[in-house]
Amino acid sequence: MTSSTETALTTTEHLDGGVAVVRLNRPDHLNAFNFDLVDALEAALEALRHDVETRVIVLGAEGRAFSAGLDLADLRPLPGTEGFGRVQGGLAAQERLVSLAPLIHHHPKPIIAAVGGAAAGMGMAIALAADIRVVSPKASFAAAFIRVGLGACDFGTSYFLPHLVGAGRAAEILLTGRKVPAPEILDLGLASDLVDEPIERAIEIARSITAHSPFGVAMTKQVLWANITAPSLEAAMALENRTQTLALLTEDMGEAVGAFIEKRPANYANR
Repeated sequence: MTSSTETALTTTEHLDGGVAVVRLNRPDHLNAFNFDLVDALEAALEALRHDVETRVIVLGAEGRAFSAGLDLADLRPLPGTEGFGRVQGGLAAQERLVSLAPLIHHHPKPIIAAVGGAAAGMGMAIALAADIRVVSPKASFAAAFIRVGLGACDFGTSYFLPHLVGAGRAAEILLTGRKVPAPEILDLGLASDLVDEPIERAIEIARSITAHSPFGVAMTKQVLWANITAPSLEAAMALENRTQTLALLTEDMGEAVGAFIEKRPANYANR
């Protein structure tokens, strides 16, 4: 059984098994981001934050592009900053636009980006902020900011890309602003799968995640990304030890052990 909700700019489909599929829905503009789309995607993701039925989120897009990035034809002041100075207003607008990257990265539920077309500039950054990426043969990434007189490091790309592919590879992609085609995205480890139907594959991955306890999944995401920048092995292991001790004391741990012994699926209650 599925259910769906939608706004003018995003749609959310709730699938059986705790998977929600959120789609950008501005295909006539190649899903380019303006403030309205930022607001719509933020609202969709925040609505799922405390939805106990949703365990994993798949982020896709309608149309032939995942996202062409920032909508340069719709550059305008952030609502409410009309009286600001040029620098102050520009910074407020910049901070609002980039807020989606930490929202996705720190969201308590795993987010899988299903990229079926071009992901440029801000679109690339949104995909990189996700925990897992699945791409189609038509997908491409491009740090397009540098093509329009800006630096290529924006929307968190200077953090995500070097961590995912290394500083040298990241420098080449960012400084050239070139299009990275789907096979190279896969070879670089930026995507887990290259398939004709990335939404379907992302849903399969999502359902393999929902087979595990909600607490265990949430802590795995939290510890994985926290320890990317851990100052030492000891610091990383201290966080792991805290998490495993907490997980050991949950009721779901006992349920998992019982299910393993009885050779049946576990029935997790997130307790």
